Amino acid sequence: MAETTVYSQFIAVAPERVWAVVGDPGRWGEWNPAVTSVRLHGAVEVGATGDYLPRGRVLGRVHGRVAPPFVISTLVPGRELAIEQPEPGGRMRMSWTLAPRDGGTEVTQRLTFLGASASIARAAVGSLLETDARVCFARLAKLAGIAPEPTALSVVIAGGTGALGKHLAADLTCRGYRVTILTRRRDPALPFDQVEWDGKTVGEWVGALRNPGPTALVNLAGKLVDVRPTRRQIGRLRSSRVDSTRALVEAVATLDAPVDYWVQASTTAIWSDAGETRCTETTPLPVGLPQMTGVAEPWERAFDGAKAAHSTILRTAIVLDPQAPALKRLGMLVKAGLGGRVGSGAQWFSWIHVDDWLAIVRAALGLDPQVTLPDGIVVAATDFPVRNRDLMAALRRHLHRPPAPPTPAPLLKLGAIFLRTDPALGLTGRHTTSTVLREAGFTFHYPTLDEALTNLLPH
Repeated sequence: MAETTVYSQFIAVAPERVWAVVGDPGRWGEWNPAVTSVRLHGAVEVGATGDYLPRGRVLGRVHGRVAPPFVISTLVPGRELAIEQPEPGGRMRMSWTLAPRDGGTEVTQRLTFLGASASIARAAVGSLLETDARVCFARLAKLAGIAPEPTALSVVIAGGTGALGKHLAADLTCRGYRVTILTRRRDPALPFDQVEWDGKTVGEWVGALRNPGPTALVNLAGKLVDVRPTRRQIGRLRSSRVDSTRALVEAVATLDAPVDYWVQASTTAIWSDAGETRCTETTPLPVGLPQMTGVAEPWERAFDGAKAAHSTILRTAIVLDPQAPALKRLGMLVKAGLGGRVGSGAQWFSWIHVDDWLAIVRAALGLDPQVTLPDGIVVAATDFPVRNRDLMAALRRHLHRPPAPPTPAPLLKLGAIFLRTDPALGLTGRHTTSTVLREAGFTFHYPTLDEALTNLLPH
C-alpha cells in the first residue's frame, strides 16, 4: 500500500532563489528542524546517496545505526528534487516541486510511504517530518532571502504560537509581510519576531504596534476549548479571551492613530447548539447559555471601542488541519473502530479548510485585490456544512475503515470524563455559512468535505 500527504505554500521569492536551498539536500535540516543532519556521499545527481538523521534520541539513534542510505531518485534542476529512503518492509519518498507563480514560487512537498510498513513508518517518521510544515516553509523563505519591502504591512498576532497563529504567521512571512507574535513565553524554535506580554495588561509590548508603515492586528489569544465544562474552566476560557482583548483595545487607544486593520477572533459556537437554525452573520444570539455563548459573547463585546480603520470579527467554524486537535481526534476514533455516528448523528458540523481560513484572513487584512470584505462580523465556514453522520461516513471512507456502530450519547459523556473534554463538542452543532463572503465574491478552494479530506488526509 502507499500513503501520500501533500503540503503547498506560496513564497514571494523567485524560483531560482528557492531552488538554491531546496535543491541542496544537505540544507534540508536548515529549514526542517526534524532533521538534525544530512550527509551526501557525492555530488547532487540522480543515483547519488546520502544519510539523514531524524530528530529524537531514540529514533535518531536507531535510524543512524540501522537505516541504509537514501537515494536521489529525481532531479530536475530548478524544478524538482526527490529522495527515497528504504524502510523496513517498504520505503519513504520525499519530494519538493517548485512552480513559478506571479510574484514568486509555489512550493509543494509530497511525502509518500510505500510497502507493508507504510502506516507504521508514517506514524514513526512521517508525523515528525511533517510537523509544522508551513513554519518550515517560512524558514525556507528566509533562507531564500525573502525580505519585506519598506512599505510592507506589519502584522502583530496575539496568540501567534497556537495552531492557527503559527499557520498565519508562516503564511504571511512567506508572502513578504512583517510578522510579530505576542506571546506569554518565547519559543526560540519559531522563525518569527516575538514579544512577550501577559495577555492582561498594557506594557512595553505596545511598541510592537508602532511601525513606520501600515499596521494590522490579529487577535487569536485564548485557551483551547477542549476542556471539561466546569464553572471554573468556563471562567478560564472566558477570561483568557476577554482579558487579552481588553488589553489590546487599551493598548491601541494609546497610539497616535488607529491600526489599519484589526481581525478579532470569535467562534461560530457563539450560537451554541443551534439545532436546525441556519446561522449567518445576522442571526441573533441565544440568551443565557454558559458555553460557548457565555464565552464568545463577552469576548466580542470586549472588542467594543477598538480603534481600527478596518475591523473584522471573524466567527470561525471548526478548522480542518491535519495537525489540529479536531481532525486528529476524529481520525483516532475512526481508526480505533469508533467511526460511527455520535448520538443521533443529526447534529450539524460546520467547518473550514485551513487554507481557506488563511485566505479569508488575508482578505480581511486587505491583502487580496479580488476580495474586499466590509467591516463587521464575518463567518469563516464553508457553504457546505454536513451532519455528524455524514462527517463520520466521510472519514471512514477516506481512512479506508468499514462501517462502525454508533456511539450513544451516554457512552460519549462517560468517555469525556476520562478524556477530560466536553461531550458537547460532539453532541451539539450548528449550521453556519457566510452571506458576507458570498456577496464579496470569495471563492473557497476546498468547498466540500470530500475535497478537504482528500487534501488533508493521507491518500
